[in-house]
Amino acid sequence: MAKKEKITRKLTKTGRGSMYVILPKEHIRELGWRERQNLSISRIKGGLVIRDHQSKK
Repeated sequence: MAKKEKITRKLTKTGRGSMYVILPKEHIRELGWRERQNLSISRIKGGLVIRDHQSKK
């Protein structure tokens, strides 16, 4: 993505209380992520950080 643009997404609730956000496929492709990949989610002040989960091998 050459130009930084602000993208707004909605937080959606599933049937039993979990929630999800749909990310733009362009961002996922740029990161090289694939379906069912393990991701690490960390809480920071004011938000979350989502990263590729690095196995400890």
